[in-house]
Amino acid sequence: MSRTLALCFVFVGFAAGCGDKGGDANAAAEAEKVWQERCVTCHGPDGGGNGPGAAALAVKPRSFKDPTWQASTDNDRIKKVMVEGGAAVGLNEAMAPNPDLKDKVAVQDELVKKIRRLAQ
Repeated sequence: MSRTLALCFVFVGFAAGCGDKGGDANAAAEAEKVWQERCVTCHGPDGGGNGPGAAALAVKPRSFKDPTWQASTDNDRIKKVMVEGGAAVGLNEAMAPNPDLKDKVAVQDELVKKIRRLAQ
């Protein structure tokens, strides 16, 4: 009986671990979709602020490749801009809010990781 119970715990633990990895993979996939559908338009595929929509903007989008900017901001501020828009932190209001990401912390985290990697 105890062997069966132990095997059940191992299986449940394994399944839970797989679920966590799946959750991270889902968040990463959703973040990539958000990046491609929303961010690339202005920030560009390489994050240089040179997307196709950037030409029409009076204030050019942030280049995420800038190491000075990367060092001067923290992840919470990036998330705030992402969710609430530029105007929420005194930046250009052309940076649109994404309120649908408010409760998707894992997606926000994945987007921040992507933004941070762009300066490397």
